[in-house]
Amino acid sequence: MKIFKLIFVALVVTCCHQNEKQSGESVHPNQFNTAQGPVDEAALGITLSHEHVMSNFGKDIGETAVYDSIRLFEQVIPYLKELKSLGVASLFDCTTEYFGRRIDLLKALSEATGIQIITNTGFYGAADDRYIPDFAYQANPETIAAGWIKEFEQGIQGTGVKPGFIKLAFDEGKPPSEIDSKLFEAGLLTHLSTGLTLAVHTGNNLEAAKVQEALLNQYGVDASAWIWTHANKVEDDRVMLERARQGAWISLDGVKTSNIDEYLKRLVLFKEHNLLNKVLLSHDGNGFPGGGEIRKFEAIFTHLIPAMKENGFSEEDIRQLLVENPREAFKIRTRTGPTS
Repeated sequence: MKIFKLIFVALVVTCCHQNEKQSGESVHPNQFNTAQGPVDEAALGITLSHEHVMSNFGKDIGETAVYDSIRLFEQVIPYLKELKSLGVASLFDCTTEYFGRRIDLLKALSEATGIQIITNTGFYGAADDRYIPDFAYQANPETIAAGWIKEFEQGIQGTGVKPGFIKLAFDEGKPPSEIDSKLFEAGLLTHLSTGLTLAVHTGNNLEAAKVQEALLNQYGVDASAWIWTHANKVEDDRVMLERARQGAWISLDGVKTSNIDEYLKRLVLFKEHNLLNKVLLSHDGNGFPGGGEIRKFEAIFTHLIPAMKENGFSEEDIRQLLVENPREAFKIRTRTGPTS
């Protein structure tokens, strides 16, 4: 099985290199897939890199894609318009399939508000694996990856909308499970075939991060293809700084009005180490959490940016964090490195 995987990786990498020779980059180097179709990278603008337009976290896996669309539109459309008035042009929606992803609703919300919404492929492996479909336990990484690659090549569930990144997750506070590691392998194979970036819910699980790093190396994928999601939960700043130096993206995605000082301190630290160019900022908000009240995602604009300006951050720094970094992190291209 290991030999088969290595052969599979070699074939994919060879194909990717051939594409690069023909076009200079691998796949759609200057475009992003959104709910309304591809857009040029210049149109991405100010971007929130980790939000949930809606999700049904907590509900049974068979109910997560069921929404009261009338209530959803009544609540979410005005809020997204409010975000747009604050300058937000795009957001990456991190609700996966089997966790509440609804492409038709995302497309309608994008059309109604003008916010560019980028959806994902992948499965959510946190929450004790409750949102992983049964077939994934029996399937090998290649089979799982084939389904995600198909979404990228043909569109999701007949909608024509293509994913703009791969969303995965590891449980926090416990050793990585076999299924979570297998899904990450499938994500790596998907990246090698499509160039999509892997945004992986990891939090303060350093063991899970080490497993991901080992697999990145095994499959020959560069650290720059990997986003450490919820890295704001990591207690040791040195861990984040070291991973950023290695090329990984550090996603500080829990901004709230109550933790501005904490985020400001960490941003100062990254700036002092000349690593502000590896940081992503977001809120992990939710416009319709299980049909409940909005978990807001605006504090970056109403509270954090004013605090940054008061503490010596320039307009260029803010643009780096909210325009240039998301554009670079999620740019569609295969990022290969040495294999072990």
